Amino acid sequence: MHKYVIMGVQGCGKGTQAKLLAEDFDLVHISVGDIFRWNIQHHTKLAARIRRIVDAGQLVPDDIVAEIVHARLDDHDWNYGFILDGFPRNHAQAEFFLESYDIDAVINIEVPDVAVLQRVLSRRLCSGCGVDYNLIHHRPSVANRCDMCGGELVARADDTEETISKRIADFHTQTQPVLDLFSRKELIVTVDGTSTAEAVQQQIRLNLRLAPVPEAPLDAHAGSGPAAPV
Repeated sequence: MHKYVIMGVQGCGKGTQAKLLAEDFDLVHISVGDIFRWNIQHHTKLAARIRRIVDAGQLVPDDIVAEIVHARLDDHDWNYGFILDGFPRNHAQAEFFLESYDIDAVINIEVPDVAVLQRVLSRRLCSGCGVDYNLIHHRPSVANRCDMCGGELVARADDTEETISKRIADFHTQTQPVLDLFSRKELIVTVDGTSTAEAVQQQIRLNLRLAPVPEAPLDAHAGSGPAAPV
């Protein structure tokens, strides 16, 4: 069984990396953001509270996050382990979490703030089916239209330069004590998040001593000449 926490500022690629690990190692990906979005899509009472907070450019309070995460982990549906994304958010939560769960490692994805800002400002969301796009790495086939349903792509209401900059600053302030605690426990694995998603995943697996990402099979019809320049 593998139990991991994945950390990094918004836009660093945590969700992508967590999903890749979850798919290949039968882990349950527990994303605080995904839980929030599910509640918003289903118009729950929790969603109304979250929307007011997020629209004001603030982070969801720690007590709400802690309540949601502990309830989710208590489901115990993670037979082969889990990868937790978006928690713990402060030193007290981290201490309590370590007392409750014997985790294997904390994956810390580092990306410069300026790159994070650019990534987040490039995000788009389908107004129809909710699929995420990024105008840097995941562009739609037709500009401003979803490849899945044809819905209009829109920026999230809270994805403004001012709001994102505030979130980045808040993340560093709140997260450093958490990282310091995990570091003292010798649990931290730090990777460079500026590479491609595949390269970052390979870094993570190398540090965690997991099986590497399988190489793509060679095209049987490809020629035997020299490789094209990249």
